[in-house]
Amino acid sequence: MTAELDDYLASFAEPTGYLNFGSYGPPSRAVVETIGRLTAEASAGVPSSGLHARDEHALAAVARLTGFDRGAVALTPSTSFGLLQIAFGLPRGAVLVSSAEFPSNLYAWWRARDAGLITVRTLPGVSGDGFAPVTPERVAASLTPDTVAVAVSAVDFRTGFRADLAGIRAAIGDRLLVVDGIQGFGVVDQDWTVADALVVGGQKWLRAGWGTGFVALSPRGLARLRPVLGGWTGVEGPSRYDGVPHEPLPGAQRFSTTNGSPFASGALAAALAQLESVGVATVRRRIEETATAFIDRLLTADLPVLSPVAPHERAGLVVVGIAHGAAPTVHKQLDAAGVTATVHGDDRIRFSIHATTTPAALDAALTVLGAPS
Repeated sequence: MTAELDDYLASFAEPTGYLNFGSYGPPSRAVVETIGRLTAEASAGVPSSGLHARDEHALAAVARLTGFDRGAVALTPSTSFGLLQIAFGLPRGAVLVSSAEFPSNLYAWWRARDAGLITVRTLPGVSGDGFAPVTPERVAASLTPDTVAVAVSAVDFRTGFRADLAGIRAAIGDRLLVVDGIQGFGVVDQDWTVADALVVGGQKWLRAGWGTGFVALSPRGLARLRPVLGGWTGVEGPSRYDGVPHEPLPGAQRFSTTNGSPFASGALAAALAQLESVGVATVRRRIEETATAFIDRLLTADLPVLSPVAPHERAGLVVVGIAHGAAPTVHKQLDAAGVTATVHGDDRIRFSIHATTTPAALDAALTVLGAPS
């Protein structure tokens, strides 16, 4: 290992059996120290301009890691809020979205529909064979003349299936492609600029903590999306208190609603700096190697793997099928053994593997699942 990777790995302190990064990624010591330092500065009365200096650090890192222009990225407190801003800013028409999406990537469109702004066309998320992934072919077959946008998760939260974003981009032509990137950004090494709106919360795989995230917009997205939910910090001359609306700022900053938390932007900046220190490719490679080892042992033990087996089709999520009705009990057994995972329904458990996951974590999980060591 390189010194940079050693430092990166040593900065985290989650329990050995923590396999739940798809729900929440415990922040590093560097992130915790950054928040503490900024909180101490705030309590000492440091001017807000000084506290918010980390905003630019975070935004510059987002631009580098996404490939979007610096002026095309803005901070957001969550994926849900970022998606709501996109939904309410869309041109009139229909949005195509799978019914199997995580709720944040459904409620945004439903709420905009309820406000009379758009219509929603649902791509069935379940077929006769179970989960129906969002593929370029299925998307192309479901497009209608009034479709203005297609919304999809880069990585499906239930199965870990990686969407073919480039293929979907080609299939939808000039329509807007909205990508919920929270389950993939930072651990999937790919071209994110195929999206017209990339929305990412930082509390999972980026390990930046709650209240962190960003939105990145393509030139097409900037041209078509209106800052309907933008606020006073997203306009020209925000401190000119003249009682009249001002022109929106250029770029993605027009979607700013108010002054954000400097603690959140500082945490995101610190987390992204650590990611850049080792590179996304290194993190991806470690996750891929560990996930492959886990899957191989599961299959050897004849345990059903419900997530994609091929590395190019998955990220850090490994879903294991459990006997019908037994998943909650097995989940309690995992918890008692110090293994943290997510139970989905009564027949599956989702494990999330990060770069810091060790063989000991896999051993602990496999012992409970009944696989030989």
